[in-house]
Amino acid sequence: MRHKFFLMISLSICVALSVNAQRVTGCGFKVPPRSVFKTKFQSVYEAKSILAAMLDSIKWKENFSVREQNGIQNAYATIINRQRWIVYDNNFLEDIDAYTSTKWASISVLAHEMGHHYYNHVVSNSGSTPPKEIEADAFSGYVMQRLGATLQQSVAAMQAIASDQASSSHPGKKDRVDAITRGWNSAKANTTTATTPNNPPPVTTNPTTPTIPTTPNPNPGNQTGTDPATDPSWIALYIQSTKNEIVQLSDDGKNFQQAEIKAGQPFVFKFEIYNYGWLRLKYYNGYRTFKLMHGKDYSILWNRRTNNWSVVEVPE
Repeated sequence: MRHKFFLMISLSICVALSVNAQRVTGCGFKVPPRSVFKTKFQSVYEAKSILAAMLDSIKWKENFSVREQNGIQNAYATIINRQRWIVYDNNFLEDIDAYTSTKWASISVLAHEMGHHYYNHVVSNSGSTPPKEIEADAFSGYVMQRLGATLQQSVAAMQAIASDQASSSHPGKKDRVDAITRGWNSAKANTTTATTPNNPPPVTTNPTTPTIPTTPNPNPGNQTGTDPATDPSWIALYIQSTKNEIVQLSDDGKNFQQAEIKAGQPFVFKFEIYNYGWLRLKYYNGYRTFKLMHGKDYSILWNRRTNNWSVVEVPE
């Protein structure tokens, strides 16, 4: 029997994270309420047109494709079958515009995702980290100024829906607004020149910030829904422990990332690349790796006879 309440966590750069009933996207945006008022952001063709204008504004050649995928309540940059993509939920962007009362809000979100491709963040397989998000935020501010947005319009989305508190994967609202502002001011200082610099000025954060990704990311090839309570394709991990435990997860079986499973709470997620991935646990001779499949739930048990963790599939 599935639990009613979930903590959702997953692995890439910018699916939605549920924290105390507040849903947050993989890029650290609170999901705005659904709006009955719709903007004119109506098709992938308009998204392509907006992104093309961004590319022209910084004299950069496109290296990604654009894909509309409604229902994911997110916009994110990713790589699918070695092809770079920006995937977005049209309704999500419309809701942001309605919530902030400006069309520039959705444009700034797309600019942020472009920034992840511009700086090759999606290539590292390390997921979202504060330095990456700050860098993409600064890029967004830079591009927004080039497109003609005011500073207030450029930070509208971040001020309205960014998470107030920082996490291991995302900075807090203030730092993100500051990064957009720095990018915007940098672009303004260069408006007298005919060309833009090869790279908008990078913005760094504390190098000691943990890089553990704690943001979900969809599997575009196997997306049947975004609510884990109703979508059986999500994986839930349970651990039989009285304290929080650290495990390691991987999309490709090579690059593992730490994730914390809280005692008494299911850890619900999807792997990004395939319909499966790997869980690695400490074992007496090092580590033992388990393959996990979408659509299955698993329980991590302690074997007192062997003094090792083991994994069993939870029956339907």
